[in-house]
Amino acid sequence: MITYEKPKFLISQLISRTGWESALTLSPGERALMEKSAATLNRKVAAGERVYGVTQGFGPLVRYQADSSSQTQGLGLISHLATGQGEPITPEVTRYMLWLRLSGMKLGHSGVDPAFWLKLAALWNAGYTPVVPRDGSISASGDLIPLAHAAQSLAGFGEAWARTEGGKWQRVPAQERFSELGLEPLVWTAREALAFVNGSSASLAVASFNHYSIVTMARCLAALSGRMAYLLGASPEAYSIGISEVRNQPGQIQVASWIRSELHPDRPQDMERPLQEPYSLRCAPQVIGAVVDQLRFQETILIQEALGCTDNPVVYGEEVLHGGNFHAIPVGLCSDQHALCAHQLAFLAERQLAMMVDPIYNSNLPPMLTPYPGPQSGLAGVQIAATSFVAKIRQLSYPSSLTAIPTNLNNQDHVPMALNGANSVAEINRFGWLVIGSLGMAINQWTHLAQVTAPEGTVWAELQSRFKPLELDRPLAAEVLGMAEYLQQVFSC
Repeated sequence: MITYEKPKFLISQLISRTGWESALTLSPGERALMEKSAATLNRKVAAGERVYGVTQGFGPLVRYQADSSSQTQGLGLISHLATGQGEPITPEVTRYMLWLRLSGMKLGHSGVDPAFWLKLAALWNAGYTPVVPRDGSISASGDLIPLAHAAQSLAGFGEAWARTEGGKWQRVPAQERFSELGLEPLVWTAREALAFVNGSSASLAVASFNHYSIVTMARCLAALSGRMAYLLGASPEAYSIGISEVRNQPGQIQVASWIRSELHPDRPQDMERPLQEPYSLRCAPQVIGAVVDQLRFQETILIQEALGCTDNPVVYGEEVLHGGNFHAIPVGLCSDQHALCAHQLAFLAERQLAMMVDPIYNSNLPPMLTPYPGPQSGLAGVQIAATSFVAKIRQLSYPSSLTAIPTNLNNQDHVPMALNGANSVAEINRFGWLVIGSLGMAINQWTHLAQVTAPEGTVWAELQSRFKPLELDRPLAAEVLGMAEYLQQVFSC
């Protein structure tokens, strides 16, 4: 099977570091930073200075003193915030979320005792993965509610994920999972609990996986665009080096080269086609390239967030500073832009699908790519569903940062709703891949009707083998999904 050049995005490398076989460790230097941070915080408390969440209450209750028992204060924090609802965040994303929290604590600004960190890391290294509901965060003061559910699970309450013998994830009681692993639940103190729930890690984890998916979608759509141009005999001028170089946009230059890699002299330009194709084919380098450039910009922000400290308060030198690093607006704005990027790709794919089923544009093959128009309807249902998917993407794409509502006695009076935005993008991506799968079905059916055999060892030959010709109408829902999943696997970065 021919492999495809992948976009070189650091976010994919960062995510891959959270796999099951990698372990979180604490170097001597990191331990020293954490010990110094914890000692600084303890000195401030011993000196009678006020420290948010340790000597004082949480949120607008900061004017009141905390419980004299640090454990009672910590348990109260994670208990009152365990109010999330909805489907759970996927186990893989949850593991990345935990990795982000643990990595941030190692920087030495959180005041967390390294002995406690090692217990938390041991659970992560053993594969303990909490079940965390996805809905309920406003992503200011961090993603408090999903992280509190994670903390509850790590303390032995709620649920955790476990793998079946077949490798599938299933939800089990947290205590049952601890027994299976032979480990003990955590006992949270006020500072450790606050350091864990105060951060942008849930929205950042979901957004990072979304980012990875959109990068893959862009690479896949470039290949599909090239394949479509090749099959139809479209003019290659639109994808030439000269066109892109004079524009001077790096994304366009890259995407045009991906499209050119699908064009071969064994199928020359069809001189009966118009000099210029519709925009959805002619402007594919410009559209997909603009998305790639936006993704590179967003990647910088997401990686900087992943490598920083999003706690409050933070220990800096000999100071304990109270501020707002937990405000997830950098991530929220990335998710707002992710929605626009994914929409552009899905919209382009839907328009290309429209070309492929229309005899005016598809080189006079039958309408809806059925060999028997009238008695059979071909890909008519596939196109209708794809149209609905794009409409749904547009409904989900409203910027979440524009939906802020002040809350928490007006303490949290400016909030980013970053996790809401990231969750919406995850849904957008699901629909986007279904549109991509629909286009893949049309391109593949076109080759069957036109009797164009793809070279052995190519993804196009594999598609012809996996997805049989559509002669008589049949239900295609499973095939569209299968096509989407296969293409996502092939083009994963």
